[in-house]
Amino acid sequence: MRIELIELSENNLQQCFDLNVASDQKQYIASNEESWKTAKDNEKVARPFAIYCDDRIVGFTMFAFDDDYEDPNDRYWLWRFMIDEGLQGNGYGTAALQVIIQYFKDHGANNIRLSTKETNFNALSIYRKAGFRDTGEMNEEEIVLQLEL
Repeated sequence: MRIELIELSENNLQQCFDLNVASDQKQYIASNEESWKTAKDNEKVARPFAIYCDDRIVGFTMFAFDDDYEDPNDRYWLWRFMIDEGLQGNGYGTAALQVIIQYFKDHGANNIRLSTKETNFNALSIYRKAGFRDTGEMNEEEIVLQLEL
């Protein structure tokens, strides 16, 4: 399984928009189209990527890198992470998360932060297995997790 992060562009944008999470997961994550709009509104910090496995698009992720933010523990966020509903349960999420973590390391991050609802059990399981730990903080209605790099 060869996972790659490919920058979102006109070449893969529609394919990315066509990806969906399962209906019971939609409460936890914005659509990829909404995320793209967020990326365009935050071009200085947002880094959107299509997730490919062996040249097939399987998911979407987006990071926030804000090197100018004064708190070094709050500069690097995993904003979005999804695997298409028809491909979940095949190890793509776990494998992609390792590639995502390596991306952050390779680009100078000292940690990765993310937030999600406490009821997002599947995502929390993947994050915690990868080493993310609860910080005790809240981001609106979501718990904050952090991985030290």
